[in-house]
Amino acid sequence: MPSESQIPIRSQLEARRFAIRLALFYGAIFGVVGTYLPFFTVWLKAIGIDAWWIGVIVAAPSVTRFTILPFVTALAERRQALRGALIVTAIVTVAGFAALGTLRQPFAVFVVFVVTACAWTPMVPLTDGYALKGVARYGLNYGPLRLWGSAAFVVGALVCGLLVDVIAAEKLIFVIAGAAALGAITSFGLRPLDAPARSSVAPQRTTALLRSPGFLAIIVAAALIQGSHAAYYTFASIAWQGAGFGGMTIAALWVLGVIAEIVVFALSPRFALSPALLVVIGALSAVARWLITAQDPPLAALAVVQLLHGLTYGLTQVGTMGLLIRYVPGHVVARAQGYLTACTGIAMSGAAMLCGAIYAQQGQRVYYLMAAMAIVGALVMLLGRRWLDAHPSVVDQPHNAGSGG
Repeated sequence: MPSESQIPIRSQLEARRFAIRLALFYGAIFGVVGTYLPFFTVWLKAIGIDAWWIGVIVAAPSVTRFTILPFVTALAERRQALRGALIVTAIVTVAGFAALGTLRQPFAVFVVFVVTACAWTPMVPLTDGYALKGVARYGLNYGPLRLWGSAAFVVGALVCGLLVDVIAAEKLIFVIAGAAALGAITSFGLRPLDAPARSSVAPQRTTALLRSPGFLAIIVAAALIQGSHAAYYTFASIAWQGAGFGGMTIAALWVLGVIAEIVVFALSPRFALSPALLVVIGALSAVARWLITAQDPPLAALAVVQLLHGLTYGLTQVGTMGLLIRYVPGHVVARAQGYLTACTGIAMSGAAMLCGAIYAQQGQRVYYLMAAMAIVGALVMLLGRRWLDAHPSVVDQPHNAGSGG
């Protein structure tokens, strides 16, 4: 990657503008996640939704990831309209979360949340695809760009943690809607970045992604490892609330994990290990994390365990993005992101629905299932690594300037 001194001044300025605007947008969309993940299930419980319905409702985004999302990412890439797609999905997301605040019946909440998720879930893969195109064009690093999303998650979680002890839990949904509104506003500041249209041969070759053992190993391993967070995302706040922790304590536990994640993203340009090994380390860290969490540790131990999130999520994400940058040509990177997120959606939705049933009967023992998922993810990555080492591209095409890769 060229040093900054080797890049023309005009290109440096363009790169900085791109990075700043992308950082703001990452911050906005992950600010939504920062308010949603710790407290959406708390809101559901507050309006009278039982554990079984909570498991079904929170599985909705994961289901849309392997049904609607791949079509959205493929359409946006085919039409060279990543920026436009991000603007539209951000606006629909605001409307959806605001509408949820008027509902109380489980089925009505489920239906409206499914519609909202159809717009909301494509935003992260579309943004990651947009970011990877910028990484290739301007010679940037993914981790330092992505860390601003994690930093915004911290702010969102802390704000919600303060508010949960001040306002009624039934009103938390409007905090999430307000965070989504910031995403809609900042989406208009994104710079157009799509490459010129390619020949008609390229779209025909994109199906090679799903025929590639290496690409399948990447997305399946990442899906299993990230999917192993399902119990954590769904029931951690409820379990902590049941243990007597206050809103700020719950928010602080989430923040500890994300701070570790930010550190990993910030240091990622210095990592010397291969992306595949980073994914394996993330998987093994997840195994340890979930086995310890299953023991229902006290607050002090739980705080230490939360720091493993930097490895279980952050390092896995860095490794996965590194594999995509290394093996997937730029002109299909958004489509690859769609397939990755779809596969993660299958793993996450299946795990979330199982977690709803298991948690109702077994409580914290649900984390044993999460540990098993992470082990399988590590094995898949280890098996796929050999194929990846033997192939320079998962679609047998070189990366070049024209492809944006």
